[in-house]
Amino acid sequence: MATILAIETSCDETAVAVVNNRTVCSSIVASQIPIHKKYGGVVPEVASRQHLETINSATSAALEQAQISINQIDAIAVTCAPGLVGALMVGLSAAKTLAILYNLPLIGVHHLEGHIYANCLSEPSLEPPFLSLLVSGGHTSLIYVKDCGGYETLGQTRDDAAGEAFDKVARLLDLGYPGGPAIDKLAQIGNPQAFALPEGKISLPKGGYHPYDSSFSGLKTAVLRLVQQLKVENVVVPVADIAASFQETVAQSLTKRAIACAIDFGLDTIAVGGGVAANSGLRQHLQKAATDRNLRVLFPPMKFCTDNAAMIGCAAAAHFERGHTSPLTLGVRSRLPLTEVMQLYQH
Repeated sequence: MATILAIETSCDETAVAVVNNRTVCSSIVASQIPIHKKYGGVVPEVASRQHLETINSATSAALEQAQISINQIDAIAVTCAPGLVGALMVGLSAAKTLAILYNLPLIGVHHLEGHIYANCLSEPSLEPPFLSLLVSGGHTSLIYVKDCGGYETLGQTRDDAAGEAFDKVARLLDLGYPGGPAIDKLAQIGNPQAFALPEGKISLPKGGYHPYDSSFSGLKTAVLRLVQQLKVENVVVPVADIAASFQETVAQSLTKRAIACAIDFGLDTIAVGGGVAANSGLRQHLQKAATDRNLRVLFPPMKFCTDNAAMIGCAAAAHFERGHTSPLTLGVRSRLPLTEVMQLYQH
C-alpha cells in the first residue's frame, strides 16, 4: 500500500495530507474563509497569495502529524484541475518541487475525483460501480462511476450549482458568506413548508423534462422576488422560514434526481460528495428516500465534505495502484471535464 503526500489548493483552502491507501495519517486544512468573508466571496488573487504563504507550513504540519518523514513517502499527489488557475499553480509548483527533490512520482488529481473518493475514507470497501452525487459551490452533477478514471456524466446543473445558489440566497437574506452553513443553521428553526418555491426543471425539445439535469437560477430568482414583495408590503422578512423553504426545495430536487438516476441505471449505492454533502436537509431527505427504495447512500464525514487533501490522496492512491503517474510537464486547468481525467497521466 502506497503512502501519498497530497496537496489541495484549488480554491480557498490550503490543504495537505498524508494518506496510506484509504487510511488518513494526517490532514491539515488552513481555511481562508475569514479572509474572504469581508468580500462576500473568494478573491482569486488573494487566495493565491495566501496559498503561497501557507503551503510550506501546512506541508510540514502534515508530515509531523503523521509522524513520518518525506523519505517514507511513495508519491506526491496534487490537485491540478479544475479550479482557480493561480491557486492551482501554487500547489502544483510545490508538488513538482518535492517530486524532483526527492525523486518521487507525481500524480495529478482531478478535484471532483477527489470528492468522489472522499467516501472511501470512511467506507474503505466502496468500489465501483456506483452513482456519485457531486454537490458543491461550482458543481452539481450525477456521475456514473464505472472504475477509477472511468466516469460518465448522467446529469448536471444547467446554471447555478447548488452551493452557488446557497451563497446567493444567503446574500439576499443578509446572512453573509459562506451561505450554506448559515442557511442550514437557520433552517433548523424555520418552517420548510412556509413558502412554495419552484423546483427548476429542464425542458426537452420534444416535450417533457430531463430526468437528471437540474436548475437553480429560477429558485434563486423566486427567493429574490419573494423578499422584494415582502419589503414592498412592509412585512418583516421571515428569514428562517425562507431559508428552510429554500433548503427543502433544493434537497427535494437533488434527492428526486439522484434516486431516479440510481434506479434507472441499476445502481444500488449513491455516494455524495462536495460541500453541500454536509447539508442536513439533503442528508435527511436522501437517506430516507434511499432507505425506502432499498438503496445505500453514503456521505463523507463532515470534515471531508469541504475541500481537503485527504480525498486527493485517496484518489491518487487508486491511480498509483494502477500505475498511473503524471509527467513533470503537467500543467493546471481551470476547467477539465471529469470524463477526460485520464489526460493527466502518462501513457
